[in-house]
Amino acid sequence: MYYNNKPGDNRFDPYNSSKKTFYQSRYPYRGSIDQGPNPYVTNIHEAALRNDTFRTALWTGEHLQLTLMSINVCDDIGLEMHPDVDQFLRIEHGQGLVMMGDSKDNLCYQQRVCEDYVIFVPAGTWHNLINTGNTPIKLYSIYAPPNHPHGTVHVTKEDAEH
Repeated sequence: MYYNNKPGDNRFDPYNSSKKTFYQSRYPYRGSIDQGPNPYVTNIHEAALRNDTFRTALWTGEHLQLTLMSINVCDDIGLEMHPDVDQFLRIEHGQGLVMMGDSKDNLCYQQRVCEDYVIFVPAGTWHNLINTGNTPIKLYSIYAPPNHPHGTVHVTKEDAEH
């Protein structure tokens, strides 16, 4: 479960983990952790590291969506293209190879990535991220506009493909 601070609560010290005082969100729980479209604040680094699902929508608004992802060792996101959606990914842990191109048979842009790297995927670009490390890749992805239904949770990659 994810927690956020009450507005105006000054007891949270983000630089001293032993003094963290969180309050559960005042917004109703709707069977998922998706907090959108309500105002929401969280430590995205910790949220990404704690996520063990292939994909979980953390916040879905009208024009923007943030998902958490965990890519298993020797696995990948899966070759995909979003015709009308720009995508931003930030790797919080792990390493991999990102490939992009104008067609699924022409992924001419390739770059090794690791912690703290960001990936910008323009709408209409074929792309994939392959985990080349020995630990799961933990990342978050921002879509504009949203790409998945509110509350999406794909525990495994196979769940996402069905």
